[in-house]
Amino acid sequence: MTYTSILYLFIFLPGVMLLYQLAPGRHRYKVLLAASWLFFLSLSGKLIVYLLISTVSIHHIGLWLSSCKKDLNLTGASAEEKKSLKAACAVKRRRILWLGLGIQLGMLVVLKYSGFFSDNVNHLLKAVSYPNLLPAMKFALPIGISFYTLQAVSYLADVYYEKIPADDHLGRLALYLTFFPILMEGPICRYSQTANALTEGKPLEYKNVTYGFQRILWGLFKKLIIADRLNLLVETVFGSYKQYGGIVVILSAILYTFQLYADFSGCIDMTIGTGEIFGITIPENFRQPFFSKSPSEFWRRWHITLGTWLKDYVFYPISLTAPVKKFGKNSRAKLGKHVGQVVASAPALFGVWICNGFWHGTGWHYLFFGMYYFILILLENLTEPYVIKAAEGLKINRNNVLYRIFQSVKLLIIVFIGELFFRAETMTAGLSMFRSIFTDFDTKVLTNGTLLQLGLSFADYTAVFLGFLAVLAVGIIHERGISIRDKISGYKIPVRWTLYYGAILLVIVLGAYGDGYLPAKLIYAGF
Repeated sequence: MTYTSILYLFIFLPGVMLLYQLAPGRHRYKVLLAASWLFFLSLSGKLIVYLLISTVSIHHIGLWLSSCKKDLNLTGASAEEKKSLKAACAVKRRRILWLGLGIQLGMLVVLKYSGFFSDNVNHLLKAVSYPNLLPAMKFALPIGISFYTLQAVSYLADVYYEKIPADDHLGRLALYLTFFPILMEGPICRYSQTANALTEGKPLEYKNVTYGFQRILWGLFKKLIIADRLNLLVETVFGSYKQYGGIVVILSAILYTFQLYADFSGCIDMTIGTGEIFGITIPENFRQPFFSKSPSEFWRRWHITLGTWLKDYVFYPISLTAPVKKFGKNSRAKLGKHVGQVVASAPALFGVWICNGFWHGTGWHYLFFGMYYFILILLENLTEPYVIKAAEGLKINRNNVLYRIFQSVKLLIIVFIGELFFRAETMTAGLSMFRSIFTDFDTKVLTNGTLLQLGLSFADYTAVFLGFLAVLAVGIIHERGISIRDKISGYKIPVRWTLYYGAILLVIVLGAYGDGYLPAKLIYAGF
């Protein structure tokens, strides 16, 4: 059962809505929790045990962190004794935090990464004529483990830093980790963003339900018309890349980028829409990323919740460590204010992007993907003042339309190259495909029918193009700060429902499903 399945859309979700509305307000969260566990069981079965371990452990460790400080009794103690007691408490709380983080991250590392590490250690040993030292390890992964683990880590860190109080309500924490719309592909929510709303038990309201289904319909539009229709071409080219030259590789990298965006953002639309139905505000994860002008801006608009998580729980903690602070001070003293500041930020930025790469998957091409953006963003930060100065010297208006188009085209090329390696089966495959762009560039494929032998017909290309134009138009409108849904809600009922039925008809007619199509699995559910 996935968010695009008939079972989910026409039985599971309506059933949950009905039971939720019939239940008394104080028990409605239990309906959502039961539905979330049922949803998890339908996808991962007995692997729910890992989810339960995460839930119970953050509940108890959060309370332990809180009680450790509450139990600190300084009454009658001297100044020296108070200082000693506080220091001991701080050490204890830090150890408790590390225990909690060890449980959460330990499960993720063992289940997701142990096979990758053991394989690479054995390959290294084989290269120096040693036998395999580590057994081949492969574990079944529970759905959403990369997402709910980061939520669990953020909860523990926020309790430790006293940004939020420890929650003694086990059911609320369980629902925070497992709310079924966010389980497969996020977004990565913070406890302060969703936990309380999940247990408020608000009744269903007409506006929330209609807005929610509008957002779900828009997500289905992107998923079924663009992402699923492109999947057969992407699978064909990336699966047999040696058969194709540079132009096909370029086309596949571009179309995969659009597929990934349509799939992931479409899923997030369905997630946010489902939350809206129940009166729960789920954070946005995309903000028109292809309108960006630089790699750093792109990542502020793409997978926003992962980016902010890495900033808060990786970048800042690394920046505040004593060695990095000392390194930064020395860098600024020796290299000057700007260059020194950029160099000083490099260790923390490196931590962010190596985590970003490994979070996405267990292959060297994912690590390359992270390091690719690390270098690009570091260079961007380093050269920005000089670019501004050069533009001023050459009297180039950086707000000029032509300059902005240049920036956008440059950014798109950067993104397409990154996604080529991201989607490649291996690092070797990615390098081979990238090399073919320059060594096997045959323009005949544009006219000899090759493009119609990649799994898509002319009608498929047309449907994708029309879907892309619709997404582009909506993006332009949103970029201007206009809410399409608010506009639609202002129309009279006949006009409004004509638009709704027209959108549904478009999804039915243009959507890719049935014989001859290879629907894309929710891509980020695999991470």
